[in-house]
Order: sequence, then C-alpha cells, then structure tokens
Amino acid sequence: MANLAQIVHLFVVFLALTISTSHAAAEPVEYPEDIAARLQARYDTMQSLCFNFYQDIQGEMTGRPRQGSGRAVFLKNDGKARMRWDYVSPDQQVLISDGVVFSMYFAKLKQLIVSPAEQLETDLTYSFFSGKGLLKRDFYIRPADEDEQSTNEDEFKVIKLIPKTQHSQIQDIHLYVTAASLIRRLKIRDHFGTVTVLNLSDIEVDTVMHGKTPREIEALFTFVPPPGTEIIHQ
Repeated sequence: MANLAQIVHLFVVFLALTISTSHAAAEPVEYPEDIAARLQARYDTMQSLCFNFYQDIQGEMTGRPRQGSGRAVFLKNDGKARMRWDYVSPDQQVLISDGVVFSMYFAKLKQLIVSPAEQLETDLTYSFFSGKGLLKRDFYIRPADEDEQSTNEDEFKVIKLIPKTQHSQIQDIHLYVTAASLIRRLKIRDHFGTVTVLNLSDIEVDTVMHGKTPREIEALFTFVPPPGTEIIHQ
C-alpha cells in the first residue's frame, strides 16, 4: 500500500501536470493595444462598410432618453471618403457626404443644411469609419471601465479610447470589438455626462460596389430634397 509521502508526491505531480496543461490550452492574453491594432488593420483594408444601427442617447442634459434607428453606408473609393446615414425613426433624417459636400436633411423641419465635407474631419468616429483616422495616433487606448467589461469575451472584447487632443464633444469612447475585428457597439460619453450608444447589426464589408455602375454609386451618395425644403448653406 502506498504510504502518505507517495500519495502526496503523486498528487503534486498530477496537480503540476493539470496546471501546465491548462496553461498550454489557454488563449494568449490580448491587450487593449492588440485589439486596437487588429481593428485598425481590418478597417484599413475595407473598401466599403454598411450596417443597420440603433441609437440610444441618455443623460441629464438630454431630458428623456432619445432613440433612433436606420442604416449607414461608408465607401472609400477614388481617394474620396463617402457616407450616408438614413434615419427611419423617430423621424426621417439623411446625413450624406460625397467627399466634397456634407448635407443634413431633416424631414420634420423641412430643412437641408449644406456645408463643406472638411467639417467632418474633426469628427473622430467619422474619420475612423472613413479610413482617415488612426486609433493609436488620435486616442489613448485603455482597458474598458469595470462596468463596461464584456460578459462574453467570445462574442466581443471592449476597449476604451480617450482623445489625445481635448475634443469638444467626446470625453471617451468604449468600443465593443468582435473576434472578426468588427465594431458591434460604440458607447460615446461627452463632457456633460450624455451617453450615446450605437448598436450595429447586419454588418456587410465590401459589398456596396457589387453589381453597381459608377452612376448608381454616385446616386447612392446624392440626395435631392423634396419640393418646399428650405436649404441652408453654412
């Protein structure tokens, strides 16, 4: 019969083998900088991106929560960064840029506001989606706040971005990043505590130009307001 010393020895050997096996099977640790790097690499190679979105805005300065939903399209082609956001609720809104002119249409107000597209360059989220932004250049990359940690890291991982240059509208951003290096959720907090959450779904990569002629692409990023719309140039 094995004595106590032998039993303890066998137990220690078994425990050591178990620990080493579990370490070998464990996935390597992925730091926030690693997540940001693979995210940047994925979006840099994209020619187009489109997705459905659901937007929720909450905060003391906003009064009651506000929601909105619709579909967004981004295209990088011929040196131009183009985009289109179509809000279908609560009211029709169209935010569109052909790379030269940026227009915002508000059906409820019967207004179209037109400005140079360069004004968008200061929008950090737009500059990233359009391929002009660089996460490591524009942001400090940090671990997510404790209450923002993902409960399912197989689905996505969360990182926190803090603008390196003080931004008038953004205090920090939490990005929820999938294993395929796609953003599923953005949580943007401003300096007044207002939080805007964008949940993205039905994400499509590099499908915008499939089967479309140059004229159809141009039409996608063109908006003609209905008669009676007040046009305001800024």
